[in-house]
Amino acid sequence: MLTAIVGTNWGDEGKGRMVDLLSQDYEIVCRYQGGNNAGHTVINERGKFILNLLPSGILRDTTTNVMGAGMVVDLHHLCGELDALAEKSIDITPKHLKISDRAVICMPYHPMMDVLEEERLGAKRFGSTRRGIAPVYSDKYMKKVVRFGDLFSPRLKEIVTDLLEWKNLLITAYGHAPITVDEIMTYLEQYGNRLKPYVCDTTEFLTEAVAAGKNVMFEAQLGALRDIDYGICPYTSSSPTLAAYAPIGAGIPGARLDSVVGIMKAYSSCVGEGPFVCEMDGEEAHALREAGGEYGAATGRPRRVGGFDVVASRYGAQMQGCTEIALTKLDVLSYMERIPVVTAYEIDGVKTTHFPYGDALLRAKPVIEYLPGFQCDISDAHTPDSLPENALRYVRYIESAVGCKIRYVSCGAERDRYIDFGA
Repeated sequence: MLTAIVGTNWGDEGKGRMVDLLSQDYEIVCRYQGGNNAGHTVINERGKFILNLLPSGILRDTTTNVMGAGMVVDLHHLCGELDALAEKSIDITPKHLKISDRAVICMPYHPMMDVLEEERLGAKRFGSTRRGIAPVYSDKYMKKVVRFGDLFSPRLKEIVTDLLEWKNLLITAYGHAPITVDEIMTYLEQYGNRLKPYVCDTTEFLTEAVAAGKNVMFEAQLGALRDIDYGICPYTSSSPTLAAYAPIGAGIPGARLDSVVGIMKAYSSCVGEGPFVCEMDGEEAHALREAGGEYGAATGRPRRVGGFDVVASRYGAQMQGCTEIALTKLDVLSYMERIPVVTAYEIDGVKTTHFPYGDALLRAKPVIEYLPGFQCDISDAHTPDSLPENALRYVRYIESAVGCKIRYVSCGAERDRYIDFGA
């Protein structure tokens, strides 16, 4: 069984929580794109964990976790994540974690250039996490990067020297001092040498695993609306966030997915800039943000929030090719007397249920309807019948509106706080 766990919206849908839950049935969990701009929160019997680079299956002893070829990896940050786990007596061995030799290393100058460009843009900034993701992916497609396999090359210093001859032309253009070869070599030796035991040909590992009939889960970062091709450009990530890319980014392009679990919240949230038609403001937004703890796991930034957006969610589910949906944070809505839902957009006086492109999205206004709230604690609900009538009605409404079966509903952040609606 090959399954992709993906976001259907703007990111922060609760993918880490669902990967941690569902990974009990999988031998392998693989991140296939993105970097430490991800923020996947997992709460289980071991405590609360925020994972930026490590796959969310890392907390299960029985699971092998793969960082695929499509990822960009900040060495210092990854070492920090491993140290944080070690402090909680979770020791990660090369048997437990494998890093693709084709994955790209995010250099210290990449976050620096991210910050410099966002500051240059000023009010026109893209809302970057400032983790260097756009610069490193840009360099990847310029074929001017260091990959993990290069850490073993006797030509590593030569590779770095050639890269910096070019890169410093850009760095100094921003008015920053050039980066020296010694700086980068020291960085690679300090952190790269520590990570070398985890580096291998993950394509071979995954190919053999699939041939042996093992269950593999592919974990995405961000959501459909942040996809580089089909998201809300230019307010996107710099990598493909769609399920269709999972086998490619993992390192087994010829593999085919058996299922796609799309993750969406029972309301909407968004970190970063760009159009967000369903957005609330004022006290209404504050109440929902506080109820849901809506602050970026990677950045700490307050998330923009709004009612469930049918238009965006249906589009996201279609782009992901979802076979089923996991609806998260239903419990957050328990304080609402009535629940807002964006059923359509109004653009230049015309209503539409089609997710628009470009400037039309900037002009879109929400058409809001309200469903009755359930106003009670549902954290102990473990079956559909244990949900109050209005909560169940809300779930069924979303299922019908989005056009995809809802399989799972989370009623709390802890691993066991969920309802399985059955296959």
